[in-house]
Amino acid sequence: MNTAAHPVAAGLSAARDTRTEAAPAAAAAARAVPAAERGRRDADGMAVAAFLLGLPGLLVMNIVLGPAAIALALTACARGTRRRGRALLGLLLGVADLVVLVALAVTDHGVIWSFS
Repeated sequence: MNTAAHPVAAGLSAARDTRTEAAPAAAAAARAVPAAERGRRDADGMAVAAFLLGLPGLLVMNIVLGPAAIALALTACARGTRRRGRALLGLLLGVADLVVLVALAVTDHGVIWSFS
């Protein structure tokens, strides 16, 4: 252990910091984000996630990514996202994922990729 960086290990007494105990609490309160803003930020993230899940779902794993994109997009819209266009695009892509899945199932292919 580096005793120069650790005063207790060097045999020095651990002196109390001269700052008051309220200083860390005040700093934490200043960093705290209001609940409404935090919820909106979460909704913005959900809108982006819906878009990012819906896009590759057109090619692979449409049975999983399509419903996930739809659920995230609807939740983001319900929570009042600022990225409403991105959420609606994620919703559209999620529905398109399911349409592609149904079209492949009807044509009896099942999956796009074939290893044979």
